[in-house]
Amino acid sequence: MPRSGAEARRRLQQAALELYQERGFDQTTAADIAARAGVNERTFFRHFPDKREVLFDGEADLRAALMQSVAEAPDGLEPFDVLLYAFRKSARNLENNRPYSEPRWKVVAVTPALRERELAKHAWLTDATAEALRQRGVGDGLAALAARTGWAAFQHAVQTWIDHPAQSLDAHLLQAFDDLRALSTTIQSGQTQAES
Repeated sequence: MPRSGAEARRRLQQAALELYQERGFDQTTAADIAARAGVNERTFFRHFPDKREVLFDGEADLRAALMQSVAEAPDGLEPFDVLLYAFRKSARNLENNRPYSEPRWKVVAVTPALRERELAKHAWLTDATAEALRQRGVGDGLAALAARTGWAAFQHAVQTWIDHPAQSLDAHLLQAFDDLRALSTTIQSGQTQAES
């Protein structure tokens, strides 16, 4: 039996991930997760409102960390560089937790109910990132566009890191933002030539 709330949460998360991998999300109940973790079902619901949320713990902490990282980015950076700075800081946590992050990502990718919840999480974090940019003085429209585009680049980097783990997440993140800049330059060049 876990001795602390934090230990119980960690064990419930690990049990849920294992069961979702073995049986699938739909075939796993909260009672199954609790039993695997060595706690009762009531303990499960003391920590998580439902079996989806067990894989989304720490979302508020991530939001706060992203907003703080955007606020702490060095002055004079363009919005994308501010986001790259913030995402690189938050990526360290994913890399440090790869034994949990990678299988979690894969379970979410193949489970419609979890994908839906993941999309809601991404929207919430994107909005928070846009708000953090606004607080740095970036205009509304540009902040929203930068946050959405930057978040897409971040997600692309994470997926590439999962698929190709030989390189660090940081390296994939730098490449995604370089590719985004190159794409932007290519589009601008094409428009200039079309106008000539």
